Amino acid sequence: MDDLERRIAQARGDEPADLVLRGGQVFDLITGTMIAGDVAICGDCVVGMGEDYEARQVIDVTGLTLVPGFIDTHLHVESSLVTPFEFDRCVTPRGITTAICDPHEIANVIGLDGIRWFQAASERTLMDLRVQLSSCVPSTEMETAGARIEAEDLRAVMGHPSNIGLAEFMNYPGVIHRDPAVMAKLRLFQGGHIDGHCPQLSGRDLSAYVAAGIRTEHEATTAEEALEKLRKGMRALIREGSVSKDLAALQPVLTDVTAPYMCLCTDDRNPLDIAEQGHLDHMIRELIRRGSPVLAVYRAASLSAAEAFGLKDRGLIAPGLRADIVALDSLEHCRAQLVLCGGRVVDEASFAARGDLPPIGRHSVKAPAVTSGNFRHPGNRRETPVIGIIEGKIITAHLNEDIAPEDGDKRPDPSRDLARIAVIERHGRNGNIATGFVRGFDIRRGAIASTVCHDHHNIAVVGADYDDMALAANRLSDIEGGFVVAHAGRILAELPLPVAGLMSLEPFEAVRDRLILLREAARTLGVTLEEPFLQMAFLALPVIPALKITDRGMVDVTRFEIIAG
Repeated sequence: MDDLERRIAQARGDEPADLVLRGGQVFDLITGTMIAGDVAICGDCVVGMGEDYEARQVIDVTGLTLVPGFIDTHLHVESSLVTPFEFDRCVTPRGITTAICDPHEIANVIGLDGIRWFQAASERTLMDLRVQLSSCVPSTEMETAGARIEAEDLRAVMGHPSNIGLAEFMNYPGVIHRDPAVMAKLRLFQGGHIDGHCPQLSGRDLSAYVAAGIRTEHEATTAEEALEKLRKGMRALIREGSVSKDLAALQPVLTDVTAPYMCLCTDDRNPLDIAEQGHLDHMIRELIRRGSPVLAVYRAASLSAAEAFGLKDRGLIAPGLRADIVALDSLEHCRAQLVLCGGRVVDEASFAARGDLPPIGRHSVKAPAVTSGNFRHPGNRRETPVIGIIEGKIITAHLNEDIAPEDGDKRPDPSRDLARIAVIERHGRNGNIATGFVRGFDIRRGAIASTVCHDHHNIAVVGADYDDMALAANRLSDIEGGFVVAHAGRILAELPLPVAGLMSLEPFEAVRDRLILLREAARTLGVTLEEPFLQMAFLALPVIPALKITDRGMVDVTRFEIIAG
């Protein structure tokens, strides 16, 4: 028999199933009821449930509740700081069986080669890694990236089995003002899936954005914003990442009525936060704890996500669908005791059998050597724009502070929580260096620096001391990118990220341990932010309001223009 006939035969019980999960109960996301009985699996497909089946292999799941595998609807694997293979090993055992990623971090560094590398990785990961095609490389014309991807470039990587459509369209001004290059990309994917990114957009501008065929959106940070986007036909993705924490604000919007049109995403979580809190499993627990209906939460985590992205073969435990199954201790605690991806048990043996890919994007940090003098901030006007951090958000405040020049330099002032921030072009294109001010780190001494700097991934450095800023920035070239903490002429802690300056070659456990040391070192400088490195990375993203900085200067995102410092 061929596969189709085998599935039918095993569903009827005419021959034993390949695998049966016995003794548990299935949480049915259609009726909200519990269904007792076996779950029969043929190959990668569920063929029966709620009945008694014979099988070649039986797994006892007595006392456990079976739910469909969780779907993370928007993330950037690179921001987890590990390769797709280590990301797979880190989160799949927690029940995340599908992840819809946008590789635009690596694409901004090395272009189409980065997308192709992710596509190749998706053919090997245990989870189903879906690779969207990056829409905005660079995100705007107000930064220097390592690559540029136009519509015709995207055509060259279309058609891979991992692809659903076009990834988050961050250049929302380009959409609503009908920029020709933007229109070419939208036309290329017209009728397919186009993922959205339009923070604080509303009214007619939002209508224009949605009219372009963009159907999903993860940037809502208030209930009112999410509701307007839902009313205009967008699927709202609740996000809870290492920096962007919108779950508390959007939780009241998730009800049994709205659940079919809401999904969950992380965008993004690093291995330390995953170890301490969890991934989508953490979001599920927290939403239930805050009072969201259990059925609504599990629908958002799987069925609604599958339907939003056109994945018709998953989202339920039902005959004919992928055997992506999570066996839980309870719906409220959401602790995975067993995970199946496409009928395969997730364990170390399965991970070991995947194969690997050689790393890509090595030696990508080509920044100029800097000295303390590069961090001076000239200007004779006392009124100075300052980036105001809002912890737990990637949106920022546009502050204006009175900072008096001294000897032609506006210096950091730790007593007022005014730190120097600088972005150094690191792709070997022009050597740009821009400086400004930021409030919210509470850094009193030393410096922290990173090549994870959205989305262009130049070097970002924040500090109170110019010599330490230079030491930290230059050290990033030595270690091929990563995170560095410096003080008093010494490197206190570092995490090398040699894969495009974004990802480690170490196991996720080693990255987690390094992050602990980095966090502790940053705290010795006075830093109070829970996640200072990824928070710093988003200060350079000029498509998120209100004030940001790139290698070309301070950016007023509301007006979408570079301003004088």
